[in-house]
Amino acid sequence: MQRSEPFSRVRWIWMNGQLVEFEKATVHVFSHGLHYGSGAFEGIRCYQTPHGPAIFRLPEHLDRLAASCKIYRTDLPYTLDELTDAITHTIVANEFDECYIRPLVYRGLGTLGVYPGKCPVDVAIGVWPWGAYLGEEALRNGVDVCVSSWRRAAGSTFPSLAKATGNYLSSQLIKMDAMANGFSEGIALGVDGNVSEGSGENLFVVFRGELLTPPLAASVLPGITRDSIFQIAKDLGIPVREAVIPREMLYIAEEVFFCGTAAEVTPIRSIDRIAIGEGRPGPITLQLMDEYLGIAKGRIEDRHGWLCRVEAKATV
Repeated sequence: MQRSEPFSRVRWIWMNGQLVEFEKATVHVFSHGLHYGSGAFEGIRCYQTPHGPAIFRLPEHLDRLAASCKIYRTDLPYTLDELTDAITHTIVANEFDECYIRPLVYRGLGTLGVYPGKCPVDVAIGVWPWGAYLGEEALRNGVDVCVSSWRRAAGSTFPSLAKATGNYLSSQLIKMDAMANGFSEGIALGVDGNVSEGSGENLFVVFRGELLTPPLAASVLPGITRDSIFQIAKDLGIPVREAVIPREMLYIAEEVFFCGTAAEVTPIRSIDRIAIGEGRPGPITLQLMDEYLGIAKGRIEDRHGWLCRVEAKATV
């Protein structure tokens, strides 16, 4: 099997209760999830810290996975404690000190009607090394993005509180639209024309010294990183709140940045070729980035108990 570079070092994938060799971790072509997007997943990071590998906010991620499954009437076949053990076991088995973690719950081989209830619920956990989502240069210098022509779906169509696999067809359109026009990423508006989020990131703006982010009702995913930035901002005495953000506020904001498990904290230097602020990462963005990554990587005190040490012993 030809492997792309991100997966070249992956040896084991956890599937339905056991570790499986990378090449044997397969699903049937008639799996319901492949045809209809019937699945839920998480994106989690494990960071190398001075005290060993540690997973950032693992319980919160697994709580959100369980919530996504509940919204889609999917019975999760493992407890969250069992999934915690499975994740740490998979990291240790692959001998990673730092990695991205992808738990996936999906409807497997059963029937191929739209109704998923007769299909088994399968669970897989993969881990692999993954650097900065939009590139290391993006963290230093910021990215150039556009407002996408594709909008986020209304909450009465696809529930945005669920991190469901099918929801990311919308994200693919936003990302492809942006890249086809020479941008690194796209920002989607909601059905009301106000700002929602990126293709795979939440978004914050600094406007008149205040940190703002769209509310959950704006068809945004309840991001774990988004919540972390909220808490860190409060710790640092930075005013922060949810607010409806009109598109034009993006252009006149002092700072704008993406945040998410993959994107971490990524500054935005221009939107629709309009420079944001001075066209480079701003002081509040950089302060929040340094604090967030400092906690995640163990350089700053974990004052909120966000890190889960990886101490499992792997047997394969």
